[in-house]
Amino acid sequence: NSVTSIGDESFADCDLLKSITISESVTSISNSAFANCYSLTSIVVAEGNTVYDSRENCNAIIEKSTNTLIFGCQKTTIPNSVKRIGDHAFYGCSLTSITIPNSVTSIGKGAFQSCSKLANITIPDSVTTIGESAFKNCESLTFVTIPSSVTSIEEGATFQGCTSLKSVQWN
Repeated sequence: NSVTSIGDESFADCDLLKSITISESVTSISNSAFANCYSLTSIVVAEGNTVYDSRENCNAIIEKSTNTLIFGCQKTTIPNSVKRIGDHAFYGCSLTSITIPNSVTSIGKGAFQSCSKLANITIPDSVTTIGESAFKNCESLTFVTIPSSVTSIEEGATFQGCTSLKSVQWN
């Protein structure tokens, strides 16, 4: 029998997990299946998978039908084809920086929550929505640029626990 589904928090808090390979048979992955796996550096989706991919060797899991990045790691490069960063996509990740391409229009709930090493982030002009708790507990975050294109920052603790935050710039 092949694995077809990876449920909520199935591998959460696996501190030593360094790589993930998603087989062709997996058709359902929960938003927080790999939350807080801060040692993770490699994510690969099998080429024959019909629901997910890791296009352009991006070190992420992308849902094909919506072009939503549903899970990333410290070595993720977000491809220009990604439209949305999903809920909890980088939750607890040890990334220090990330470039969000101009193709992204929304950042999901808790997308970068508890990324304690993330120091700076620039949100591109294409983004219109930032989800609840998107940057909560990003303790190293010192600078954020939010473009005028953002028309909605959802209620709830978006920057709570960002104890090093010195500047939020609205463009």
